[in-house]
Amino acid sequence: MEIAALQINASSFEKIEHLTQGLKTDVLALPEVFEIGWYPEKFAVIDNGRTTNFLSNLAKKLNINIIGGSYITDGRNVCPVFNRNGEPVAQYDKMHLFRVDGEEKYIKPGKNPVMVELEGVKIGLTICYDIRFPEIYRAYAKAGADLFVNVAAWGAHKPVQWEVMTRSRAAENQIPLVALTQCGGQNLGHSRIIGRDGEILAEIKDDEGIIRAEIDFSKGTKFGILDDIQENYEVKYEKAC
Repeated sequence: MEIAALQINASSFEKIEHLTQGLKTDVLALPEVFEIGWYPEKFAVIDNGRTTNFLSNLAKKLNINIIGGSYITDGRNVCPVFNRNGEPVAQYDKMHLFRVDGEEKYIKPGKNPVMVELEGVKIGLTICYDIRFPEIYRAYAKAGADLFVNVAAWGAHKPVQWEVMTRSRAAENQIPLVALTQCGGQNLGHSRIIGRDGEILAEIKDDEGIIRAEIDFSKGTKFGILDDIQENYEVKYEKAC
């Protein structure tokens, strides 16, 4: 399966259509809150179906599965997924809210991880701050995920955390990861597609553009990380005399 990711600053629907014109791939991912940008004070604006209509039409026009970044609706930060026919097939509500910027003032947390199957590939969905919680990725791994996707609007002042955590989530589970964020202004950019050993398969720095990687999910040998998980990790505390 070929995976493509569109790195943009907050952009109009018209600009996204222009950037993706003629695109041929299997799955296209967009960043978190790709239309309005990371401005929590704007999260109270009612979407009224504009974003989902746009993404559905784009998927149908391009004949591409789309992981639609995220948009704000009904007090939720939602990642919608559409198949090649423009039909909605899944949505994930962001579980971990970024309190530092006050996201919890406008958004209700999602209750469950959501895994969607696109053309035989099982994809675990996450949004931005979720990357700091390895538990959700391990839950997807245990559920049989083939691929992780994290759509983000990651701050430019946190490059080390983005570098380390994106590669770690892939390597510690031996599952490829699409780590996509906005660029420009307060955003880091540096979107990447990461192989299951933590290697960078494709990356873009600061500019707007599309990255792609062909991933063969049938190749390679995993060495049984999930089989080696212990049932109990209760910490034994011994106080020195």
